[in-house]
Amino acid sequence: MRRSEINACIKQAKDLYNSISFRLPQWAHYSPEDWAQQPDLAQWCHAHQMGWDVTDYGEGRFAERGLILFCVRNGILRQPGEVPYAEKIMIVGENQECPWHYHKVKMEDIIVRGGGNLVVELYNLGKDGEMDKESDVQVRTDGKLNILPAGGKIVLEPGQSVTLPRTMIHRFYGETGKGPVIVGEVSQVNDDLTDNYFFDTDARFTKIEEDEAAIHPLWNELGS
Repeated sequence: MRRSEINACIKQAKDLYNSISFRLPQWAHYSPEDWAQQPDLAQWCHAHQMGWDVTDYGEGRFAERGLILFCVRNGILRQPGEVPYAEKIMIVGENQECPWHYHKVKMEDIIVRGGGNLVVELYNLGKDGEMDKESDVQVRTDGKLNILPAGGKIVLEPGQSVTLPRTMIHRFYGETGKGPVIVGEVSQVNDDLTDNYFFDTDARFTKIEEDEAAIHPLWNELGS
């Protein structure tokens, strides 16, 4: 992605978060120069994978396959004394896919905080590590048990959530005609370096073409 595209995504996300009065930490608004004055904080956020994250999964089709994220809080896997939880706030566009994946460590609640509706499609993980296309999927939406056929979908409206157990294969996207979706995530510790298992993409992070200055660095650029 071009840096100008990433800057535009961050500006859009900030406007949408403000529209539901979701306030980000002060350092969410730091410029690269501000971060340079806060090396300890920069190293902390980098180690905890906290801050801005914009990805097109290395495919250059952000509108069709991409995600804007901000990690508000997070621990570090298998580190004594670290918090055991994480929180994110994300923007998902209409028909913009977060592709098929699962986590071995992280359980998570996906919560629609505002905007449009979120479509979530689900499979169980088979013994061979592939999608189990035979067995029913069981998930709870705000405590309500849902039993779906393999590949079944749920549609979450603002205020609704789904709890995704470990190893449940899922993808999600914004429902057509409903506008961008503001999505929260509350989970166990998040590790995008070791606990994402994708099926049809190899790149979690985006290669950046520097066509203009960054307004805010991404978390993986902090402390570098």
